[in-house]
Amino acid sequence: MGCESEKNNSILSKLATNEEHGENSPYFDGWKAYDSDPFHPLKNPNGVIQMGLAENQLCFDLIEDWIKRNPKASICTTEGNKSFKAIANFQDYHGLPEFRRAIAKFMEKTRGGRVSFDPDRVVMAGGATGANETIIFCLADPGDAFLVPSPYYPAFNRDLRWRTGVQLIPIHCESSNNFKITAQAVKEAYENAQKSNIKVKGLILTNPSNPLGTTLDRDTLKSLLNFTNQHNIHLVCDEIYAATVFDTPQFVSIAEILDHNEMNCCNKDLVHIVYSLSKDMGLPGFRIGIVYSFNDAVVNCARKMSSFGLVSTQTQHFLAAMLSDEKFVANFLAESARRLDKRHKHFTHGLEEVGIKCLKSNAGLFCWMDLRPLLRESTFDSEMSLWRVIINDVKLNVSPGSSFDCQEPGFFRVCFANMDDETVDIALMRIWRFVGVKRSGDHETTMMEKKHQWKKNNLRLSFSKRMYDESVLSPLSSPIPHSPLVR
Repeated sequence: MGCESEKNNSILSKLATNEEHGENSPYFDGWKAYDSDPFHPLKNPNGVIQMGLAENQLCFDLIEDWIKRNPKASICTTEGNKSFKAIANFQDYHGLPEFRRAIAKFMEKTRGGRVSFDPDRVVMAGGATGANETIIFCLADPGDAFLVPSPYYPAFNRDLRWRTGVQLIPIHCESSNNFKITAQAVKEAYENAQKSNIKVKGLILTNPSNPLGTTLDRDTLKSLLNFTNQHNIHLVCDEIYAATVFDTPQFVSIAEILDHNEMNCCNKDLVHIVYSLSKDMGLPGFRIGIVYSFNDAVVNCARKMSSFGLVSTQTQHFLAAMLSDEKFVANFLAESARRLDKRHKHFTHGLEEVGIKCLKSNAGLFCWMDLRPLLRESTFDSEMSLWRVIINDVKLNVSPGSSFDCQEPGFFRVCFANMDDETVDIALMRIWRFVGVKRSGDHETTMMEKKHQWKKNNLRLSFSKRMYDESVLSPLSSPIPHSPLVR
């Protein structure tokens, strides 16, 4: 088998076979564990529950209802097939004008109507993955670098580095200040790169943050924009979670800072936004990625590159109709925020019942769960051992912080919006059992008893020798793994 693999690699390109893609990481290994043993309430009730997938499945009913009421939106219905020929033949890589107008308007709505967007600056890409790679191709050459606050989304290594040859330089954020990015940390990362003769082309921000679920305040955004302008480097803001904000403070887009002229002598040509409908609308399968740049040259270059990752005109046509329905959009955004807030509260309160804390967050489809008290020792080896127990025995796919380049062991990202209420409760029940809380039908222990039991075992689990045997805890793998190439 090994010889066959080496033979195949010898006839393939270095790009196709190198390890820079990043799939060989615990983040993706958890997906493989889920793929091989997926939870199903009836067919496989003891399977792995997928909590490593940042999907928004809480408002599909609203979209399905709209589809039923608007059959003309699809060219594949009796009501809509009169448009079939025109839509099927359209191939301008600028995209349908009505689609770009609808996207620009939707971006305005998701930012509370506080800023407007120009449809002529909307460039299509194959999901946020394609949009991120496109903007990097436009801004940097192989060997150049971008600063990125950590912890950061693991697949950035694929999206931003793999085919571009660009480096990522982490700006390490710490739990002592809730992982907030500081001017000093940015400055240190930049200066260290300079000393190493690395050409820094820009700073990449994910706002709202994946994996933290937090938003950057206005003053921080202005400070970072001031830094990038002073050093004549780009600022790329990944805002794909803009409409997942469910609590205060409200989301502030970098576009607001520019639109309201809050900065003196700001060079807009250095500012770019990546957007998508994968998270805000829960439509990752539609592969709607957007590059929005304030730089005319970048818009033109990105549009040429979009030829390699266009959105089908059928999808454009459908979404143009949906996103142009202002009443639907307003109701969807409000209801989505309400449901995310409800699910977030339910899940985090369930964790709190057994003493598990999460970073205080107001956005996203996940929590940054603090399991440091469960570690045998404060090391990444211990984090990986704990993670494997959670995967193999608790049967939950959560993502270890080290895969997000978190510098402190014991944090895990756990997603809560990709499942129904019943599955969330099953996941919580497994967690409760894992930490020693006993529930039996209606005979629940009292909160005081739970707290006493939690304090008594001091959050430290006595794992069996089997759990810590390296033969059991070897990295998860499969001969032909599914590639979880989504966020």
